[in-house]
Amino acid sequence: MALQYWLLKTEPGTYSFDRLLKDRKTNWNDVRNYQARNYLRQVKKGDVAAIYHSGDDKYVVGFAEIVKEAYPDVDPEGGDWVQIDLKPVAPLKEPVQLATIKADSELKDMPLVRHTRLSVMPITKTHFERLKKLGGLK
Repeated sequence: MALQYWLLKTEPGTYSFDRLLKDRKTNWNDVRNYQARNYLRQVKKGDVAAIYHSGDDKYVVGFAEIVKEAYPDVDPEGGDWVQIDLKPVAPLKEPVQLATIKADSELKDMPLVRHTRLSVMPITKTHFERLKKLGGLK
């Protein structure tokens, strides 16, 4: 199966990319949006995710690799939610701001621009490569 690319959003005060670097692995849980949950169910081991800090920051800060596919995320209210596990791959040398994404001809069609509230979304390999380049990675 072909490698897929994703964008995962987090509030840095809740769980930052720096924390992921220190922890070396985490579960991506507590996603409580049906569309985001459906995307999490499509994520495969080995896929790559761009980590986006939302809130005041609004920029892509690094990349992570999926190390465990969707498994149940226990909900005290009994919902049918899932979580995944991921590990850091690399921080960007320069965070890629949302304003840059919106202004860039290769990125302006990213789901992030149209669906600002969604916390998990697919991106294309072209989006991934462009983010990498803008972020100062080879």
